Amino acid sequence: MEMQPENPITRTNDPRKCYALLPCAGVGSRAGTAQPKQYQPVAGQPMVVHTLQAFAVVERIAHVLVVVAAGDPFFETLHLPVPGGGQTRSADSLLVADCGGQTRAESVFNGLEWLLAQGANAGDWVLVHDAARCLITPAQINALIDACLPDSVGGLLALPLPDTLKDEQSGRVSATIDRSRKWLAQTPQMFPIGALRQALVSHAATGFSGITDESSAIEAAGRHPLLVAGSASNFKVTYPEDFALAEAVLAARADS
Repeated sequence: MEMQPENPITRTNDPRKCYALLPCAGVGSRAGTAQPKQYQPVAGQPMVVHTLQAFAVVERIAHVLVVVAAGDPFFETLHLPVPGGGQTRSADSLLVADCGGQTRAESVFNGLEWLLAQGANAGDWVLVHDAARCLITPAQINALIDACLPDSVGGLLALPLPDTLKDEQSGRVSATIDRSRKWLAQTPQMFPIGALRQALVSHAATGFSGITDESSAIEAAGRHPLLVAGSASNFKVTYPEDFALAEAVLAARADS
């Protein structure tokens, strides 16, 4: 990967730019892979590359920032620019910062600090996305942007809970939980950079305890994010069997 310019972010006439941020410092221990799961090959290329390809064709995304662990060499050898949908984004649109933290929330917080230090504005939007949700599509990303741009808070892709939900105690069902009004949170999750940073900073002293996603930080600040209907295909590759399913979906898309 070519060296990034000293100040890779330049301002344009857009009043509020949109950035994507992919926390990519985790090791994915539940996936059973010998390397961080985001780099595990799926359908012929590393999982994170499928994710980047989806964002590469969304013209409203000014830059994609990948936050990696210190010393992570993966993006030094990745061939750029990243192709997608017959279009090609400049290599400069993909930014890599080796400021990853011990937790997802810490990596996101450090990434926001990095964006602001490089010239992003607090009022700009950031779409935080799991690198392991490699089946995200440009249409889903655009649907989230369309819904959130006129909203004062921001929001997230999510899916109404389709299955009966059980509570557990000592390995046995202790209760059936009402699933009405229950949603499965997905990503991207889109919020103003400054608002998300402020929501996270109040939890930094506790190691971001209790912050499981960006929406939870915004909720803890007293705001109510918008729920935008996602897709069951936008699942997070977490367990070994998920890789085969992701590969099958990608193969079906290629055939069609």
